[in-house]
Amino acid sequence: MTERLSFREKFGYSLGDMAANFIFQAMLALQLDFYTHTFGLTAAQAGTLFLVVGLGVAFLNPVMGVIADRTSTRWGKFRPWLLWSAIPFGIIGVLTFTTPNISPGAKIAYAWITYILLRVVYTINNVPYASLNAVMTLDPDERTSISSYRQIAANSAGFIVASLAIPMVHLFGHGNDARGYQLTMGLLSALSVVFFIIAFLATKERIQPDPRQKTALRQDLSDLFANRPWIVLFLATLFYFAAIVIRGNVMLPYFRFVAGNVDLFSWFNGFGLAALLLGVACSTAASVRMGKRPLFIASMLLAAVFNVVLLFLRPSATMAIIGTEVLRQFSFGLSGPLIWAMMGDVADYGEWKTGRRASGTVTAAVVFALWVGLALGGAIAGWLFSLYGFISEAAVQTAHAQSGILLTASVYAGLAFFASAACFFFYPITREMNRKIANELAERRKVFAPQSGS
Repeated sequence: MTERLSFREKFGYSLGDMAANFIFQAMLALQLDFYTHTFGLTAAQAGTLFLVVGLGVAFLNPVMGVIADRTSTRWGKFRPWLLWSAIPFGIIGVLTFTTPNISPGAKIAYAWITYILLRVVYTINNVPYASLNAVMTLDPDERTSISSYRQIAANSAGFIVASLAIPMVHLFGHGNDARGYQLTMGLLSALSVVFFIIAFLATKERIQPDPRQKTALRQDLSDLFANRPWIVLFLATLFYFAAIVIRGNVMLPYFRFVAGNVDLFSWFNGFGLAALLLGVACSTAASVRMGKRPLFIASMLLAAVFNVVLLFLRPSATMAIIGTEVLRQFSFGLSGPLIWAMMGDVADYGEWKTGRRASGTVTAAVVFALWVGLALGGAIAGWLFSLYGFISEAAVQTAHAQSGILLTASVYAGLAFFASAACFFFYPITREMNRKIANELAERRKVFAPQSGS
């Protein structure tokens, strides 16, 4: 039915996610603090920026999926976009974390323009990259393995950003955080360009639509909305990434203003992300034993519980806070590869039901939910800060503002994780159905062999 992919191809593919996550993780963990503490925006301005741009650019994801599905080159449909977008991605990544010496009004305009450009180039790059998983192999377990590689790479990038970015900002800036952010993101963006090119060179597209399949956008969209697993995955992804960004954006302010020691942020993230990587590494074996659906539900419920535990810990209880984060991140890491692997499973389900395959459209529609979740999460974090009286330029926050930071980090983020788990009680693809679909699709194709140039 299938062939196993080489370590070289899986590792090369994973570097594409490491490249993207140098920027993505910076958006999650640093951008709210960068905009409010270094760049000069208020929390409300930053929250509005995240929501408006995030929702607006999110609609580009389905468009990019349609474009990718209709791309035809000797390299395939999806791979060439990694090459074409690499250098623009790197340049815009630096510009977004640059603080120009201009008037306040011009700075607001600069923030909007660069953030829009960053989100656009990220979409152009990431939708085809995510779609590659579905066309590299038909084996559902191999897809989970590929996704584990990419999640380890992505979370390694998260480890670097969360643990080293702030020390790098201080090292490169010599007291000038604006300069430090620019040089730090310059280094990470340069690495991103190199890794995208390696990912392009290392991968191969093997699964192609039936050559008799006619291109029809209306039919692709009709098939999508009739695909129940896609609907569930869409909603779960929205809540999943809203939870990530709510939690991610608030922890640096938590250590700055609630715990009173911003240097602990790097230790907190270092131990937490090490546990996350261990969880990701265990995900493939756990999903083979349990199935993707029950593993995802368990992962989300445990992550939610450990998230809420923060509410009951004293800010001075450093060891307990870090220990809880280790448990939370390990639990959360178990789910890391699953969403990306299930995108391919959902595309298979659609082809199995309808005889038509649209991997890019399916993936882009789920990635659309990802970005809507990020936009809502970023806006919710910014607005909650504003609601609780957070003042961005203040060196010390009021007790009410500190309470808002704590509640956002624990309860509000935890509720989003619970919602993501709840969605998957309605996901119909079991492990047995997954294998049945893969076998039947392989029979339809008769021969599983490369069909595009490398």
